[in-house]
Amino acid sequence: MQGQQNKAIPSSFLCMNFLCILLPLIVIGTSAAKVPAVIVFGDSSVDAGNNNYIPTVARSNFEPYGRDFQGGKPTGRFSNGRIPTDFISDALRVKPYIPAYLDPKYNISDFATGVTFASAATGYDNATSDVLSVIPLWRQLEYYKDYQNKLRAHVGEIKANETISEALYVMSLGTNDFLENYYTMPGRSSQYTPGQYENFLAGVAENFIKKLYGLGARKISLGGLPPMGCLPLERTTNFVGGNDCIPSYNNVALEFNSKLKILTVKLNKELPGIKLVFSNPYFILLSIIKKPSRYGFQSASVACCATGMFEMGYACRRGAMFTCSDASKYVFWDSFHPTEKTNSLVANYVVKNVLAEFL
Repeated sequence: MQGQQNKAIPSSFLCMNFLCILLPLIVIGTSAAKVPAVIVFGDSSVDAGNNNYIPTVARSNFEPYGRDFQGGKPTGRFSNGRIPTDFISDALRVKPYIPAYLDPKYNISDFATGVTFASAATGYDNATSDVLSVIPLWRQLEYYKDYQNKLRAHVGEIKANETISEALYVMSLGTNDFLENYYTMPGRSSQYTPGQYENFLAGVAENFIKKLYGLGARKISLGGLPPMGCLPLERTTNFVGGNDCIPSYNNVALEFNSKLKILTVKLNKELPGIKLVFSNPYFILLSIIKKPSRYGFQSASVACCATGMFEMGYACRRGAMFTCSDASKYVFWDSFHPTEKTNSLVANYVVKNVLAEFL
């Protein structure tokens, strides 16, 4: 898929941090893009298939995943189609989708205008990436350093430095740290209270942003957590609460998001020339979940894939015969990840309300 054509594509292992709307329509004017590339770090919310090339069960490179993506083929995206960063890239007039760095179908000529280093099932905490043996955040940064060397060799020092400083860097992770690690595995919960763990993760985020800044990044979007207590799996297992959202999980998401917002204010003051923004998907996604019909959905409590209650990954393939026929009627594709339609709505909101300054 080298030399991608700029045409429309039919539109967090845990986690996700971002009416099918054609996002390019929100771009005013016809001038060239101000952002030359979109560079992505994170988890399954923004992994376009890196996990296909590492030994892990946290994969989605099989049907019914990707059935509404270009060509109807699974790519490793945890959705029926495009993911938020694909829509963001399209809205910024860069390209219609962001390729995975480890995918051998692409090379530096493709990555020069956008690439994702994200890995499904990872988090800020190295212990989170260890759960399912995926790519930790520090390794994603090492891949980015390798990318910089390749970019300089490909376009030259001056052009590469321009791309590095003008590119939009998107970070989308954190849900797995709580749902896959803190609330599931022994270890962190015995070391930290939820609030202390939030502080620990925010510290990791701060150090990562400072390292990115040191490597030349200036335009950075720090993604917040979704209302993770409202994911179908959490609702399915909430027997006491009558299968409603789990308030305690949502409260943690709100608390952590507040700390990330404070972090953006702090770093914008400390780091000269940085434009760090906080992209918060919480309230728009909660609005969609609470009033799905307003957005053209029929179901928000169960997902499209299989029974819609607890399946994701390989369980979706095993239950494919039960998968819904029209994903656009569902807020969620599997028990943790949104459908392409939801991704487009959340990305559209983030672009118009947060990332518009980069247009």
